[in-house]
Amino acid sequence: MKTEYKEVCVIFLEVGIGILIGLIIGAIVASIISFRKGYNRRKNDAEAEIGSAELESKRIVNDALKMAESKKREALLEAKEEVHRSRMELDREIKERRNEIQRQERRLVQKEETLDKKVESLEQKEENLNKKTKEVQATQEKVAELQKRQLDELERISGLSVEDAKQYLIRNVEDEVKHELAMLVKDLEAKAKYDADSRARDIVATAIQKCAADHVSETTVSVVPLPNDEMKGRIIGREGRNIRTLETLTGIDLIIDDTPEAVILSGFDPIRREVARITLEKLIVDGRIHPARIEEMVEKAKKEVENTIRQEGDRATFETGVHGLHPEVIKLLGKLRFRTSYGQNVLNHSIEVSTLAGIMAAEIGADVVLAKRAGLLHDIGKAVDHEVEGSHVTIGADLAKKYKEGNDIINSIMAHHGDVEPTSIVAVLVQAADSISAARPGARRETLESYIKRIEKLEEIANSFPGVEKCFAIQAGREIRIIVKPEDVSDDEMVLKAREIVKKIESELEYPGQIKVNVIRETRAIEYAK
Repeated sequence: MKTEYKEVCVIFLEVGIGILIGLIIGAIVASIISFRKGYNRRKNDAEAEIGSAELESKRIVNDALKMAESKKREALLEAKEEVHRSRMELDREIKERRNEIQRQERRLVQKEETLDKKVESLEQKEENLNKKTKEVQATQEKVAELQKRQLDELERISGLSVEDAKQYLIRNVEDEVKHELAMLVKDLEAKAKYDADSRARDIVATAIQKCAADHVSETTVSVVPLPNDEMKGRIIGREGRNIRTLETLTGIDLIIDDTPEAVILSGFDPIRREVARITLEKLIVDGRIHPARIEEMVEKAKKEVENTIRQEGDRATFETGVHGLHPEVIKLLGKLRFRTSYGQNVLNHSIEVSTLAGIMAAEIGADVVLAKRAGLLHDIGKAVDHEVEGSHVTIGADLAKKYKEGNDIINSIMAHHGDVEPTSIVAVLVQAADSISAARPGARRETLESYIKRIEKLEEIANSFPGVEKCFAIQAGREIRIIVKPEDVSDDEMVLKAREIVKKIESELEYPGQIKVNVIRETRAIEYAK
């Protein structure tokens, strides 16, 4: 039973699978038939749309061809019109150019005709000129022959040759001109002296101001003595670190050379140079020389110099009796303690100028206090002229304006070297006092070598003139006495000789103050009574 039941189940299962497969195949066949029907329907619709699209495209193409044909005809018409216009314009330009060429040709023809006429005229003039030249040459030959005859006759009559006669005339003219020139110089000097004597104190003061001397140079080195030459190596330090530190902190160059037991400090700023000098002296005394100690000593030296500057400024105001100055002005006056001009200390020079200006103001009845103040401040610009661009005169005037000094003080500073005209009697007195202080014998010092060279150059200039017999530089080079030969130099020529020597000294020699040129001519007649 179980076996039969299993067989029946297998049969039913096989029949069910066959029915299922048949159903699947039928469904697939039905789908294929339905798809083919839809495909045929869509194909027919597409063929219909393609036909209508072909008709529409043919219509569009035909419209486009018609429109293109129309545009083509319009473009051809426009091109023809443009060509016509261009041709007309070209014809007009050609016609204008042709007319212009014709006008230029007519002008050229006219110019050629004019040139031909000018050439003919020039040829005729050249021919006439040649004729006249020949006539002039013939005349010149006749004149030369006549002159020769005249000269021969003059030589025969006078007994002198042509060269002798020329030299004779030149000597006579030179003597006459020298005499007239000397007389003119004497007349001008006499007139100037008369005017100076006849006009009052303003003219006298103006004459005094001519003695003013310009500031020329400054001292730029200081020498520090050393206890021994071994100290030079300690100052330089290992690989030069000590000297580099000192130069960097002070801004001064240290020159360590073969000079025995000395170091030279070189720099244009005298205050920095003083700081470097004090620092180096302190380091030498202390003995400990290294970068940290150098920095400490530089700071101490700066404070010491600042105290000195303040004290020197107060001393200047106390000695001159000038009060009410701005503290910064007093500090600037103190800085002048470290400035020199030809070896003359500028602060002492300013004090001296203040005193002299006050004395002269009292003598002529001017404002003594104002004169002293102007004299003390006249060189204030030298305190900063290494730091600010410009001359010490301009810088000083700017400082005076900055610290509210009066117009007379400002003008005195501007005019003390003749840069501007003085506008008050005080300015003239400061000019005179400045000249007197600078020209005072011994006020300005020079090195022995430069002094000897200047004296030798002064005597060399005097000896270079003809007629000089001897010359002597005296008064430390501030006067030169020149003895001339009386037979070669006349009294009139002495005046001219002195002026020529002065001009040459001014052009070739640099000197402080002024130099007096004294020309001496002496004629002696000696006889013996027997």
